[in-house]
Amino acid sequence: MTAPDVSVVVPVYNTMPYLRKCLSSLLEQTIGHERMEIVAVDDGSADGGGRLLDRLAARHPGTVKVLHQPNSGGPAAPCNRGLELATGRYVFFLGSDDHLGPEALERLVAAADRHGSDVVLGRVVGVNGRHVFSDVFAAGNAVDVDLFDSALPWALANTKLFRRELVDRHGLRFPEDMPVLSDQPFTLEACYRARRISVLADYDYYHAVRRLNARNITYHSRVSARLVSVERLFAFVAALIPAGPRRDAVLRRHVGLELANLVGDDFRRLDRADQEQVHAVVRRLVDRYVTDDLRDRLDIEARLRLGAVTAGGVDDLLAVIDQDAERGVPPTVVENGRWHAGYPGAWTGGWADVTDVRADWLAKLDTVEVTWQGGLTLAVTTRSPYPRFAAEAGPVRLVAGQLPGTTLLDATDPTGRTVRTDFPVDRLLAASAATGQRHPVRAELTGTHGRGSAPVRAPRLATGRPRLLRHGLRLYGVAATVDPRSGQLVLSVVPVTAGQLVSRLARRLRRSGPAAPTPVRTVGPATRPAGSPTTTVAAPGNHAEPGPVQVAQLSVKS
Repeated sequence: MTAPDVSVVVPVYNTMPYLRKCLSSLLEQTIGHERMEIVAVDDGSADGGGRLLDRLAARHPGTVKVLHQPNSGGPAAPCNRGLELATGRYVFFLGSDDHLGPEALERLVAAADRHGSDVVLGRVVGVNGRHVFSDVFAAGNAVDVDLFDSALPWALANTKLFRRELVDRHGLRFPEDMPVLSDQPFTLEACYRARRISVLADYDYYHAVRRLNARNITYHSRVSARLVSVERLFAFVAALIPAGPRRDAVLRRHVGLELANLVGDDFRRLDRADQEQVHAVVRRLVDRYVTDDLRDRLDIEARLRLGAVTAGGVDDLLAVIDQDAERGVPPTVVENGRWHAGYPGAWTGGWADVTDVRADWLAKLDTVEVTWQGGLTLAVTTRSPYPRFAAEAGPVRLVAGQLPGTTLLDATDPTGRTVRTDFPVDRLLAASAATGQRHPVRAELTGTHGRGSAPVRAPRLATGRPRLLRHGLRLYGVAATVDPRSGQLVLSVVPVTAGQLVSRLARRLRRSGPAAPTPVRTVGPATRPAGSPTTTVAAPGNHAEPGPVQVAQLSVKS
């Protein structure tokens, strides 16, 4: 019997009803059943998912393999068991709450065969507000991507096509002693050993779903599990890649993301014992692995938060977090020509010295307010605490995800430290996937001190309820939100189903009694304010026939 071209390994644990769509997306792949196999490993599911797998295996005996095992506590063991059963020339890993585009496997295998690629990454899109690092796709299709000179280290999930010969030659497996993040060592070593890595950005290959009950393991891992996994991840990178610029290029992601996230704004919600443990582990990893060059390449937010860890104890770190989360950007302290971040506490060494990254420091803005302008525009007003901001920052713009807004100095502020940025609704919707998208807001500037960039934080901001908008034939909730971990302002576009809308209306009626239905207002030439630009939006997948944005005068909770 001829081996299939691709084996898809699906670790399954309590993901109903998302599992149905996951499996349907596989069985409907255009590559055809004769060229693929599905290896599903039921890791002790208690929601009926195992029975669904057995029914499909009976219905598709040549395509679907099922293995049942007691719960292992994480995705590593079922991925390894599936890999042992897989027989394809290539192997692909799919989360059981995620799904694929219909042509995904056919396109991925064709690209790997055409280019001789050992690893192929197809474009990943988020569903239900799931955040996805997409910089690696920004330049379009790329036949040969360098692990150390690209955004690939920010995309180390195992959602890729791997050549089986590469996996076998190097004995690649998922570390089963890592409760979370276990896909990163596997993916990193595969990319490190690969002769060629290719990126495909021409199709929505992988749909990464944020479950509406938010029970994905990466969202709800215990602090102890996260700490164990992060420490083992750093040790793995150090053992794989010799010290130097190439190791720093990979660790920049792990320090700036996994490590900095441990001391994000939600650090304040931990009990004292957990805070002490997190602080000790983060400080140990920074001292052991973060070189001066790596420190200087970190995002300004990660650099300052990790600097607070190295400068003092838990209370010093909490003081810095409280400053960021409650009061906003601290003053700039200038001594002997050097700039320092004026956070409370005793700061030492190079972490708080922002002289060489003054442009990034100037780009740190606080959100003053977010308002809707006529239902057509989200206006974001931000302010800098630095007195000479207007003279030294240079031109400023705010960017939501990849979407630049229209930014002007606020004429009502004579100091020149306040700017307002307008994000038109039609452009925000057009820049979002049909499945919804989060657009983190950053400030970018070019001035006396060079180019700078920093996340826009939103201390004390009351974000309000989303607006319900129609884009093509679909409804979306559009709102300004605040990331609970980083404190960053995010413009969110989330699809709203008819069932959700009816349920919310019913709850409102129960609370307030019968009320007249609220009409949907069509924003068109007849109702547009005088002097406003024409506002039309193409329906998803059909750019030939733009339709109007429709705004419902109904607030819906996210």
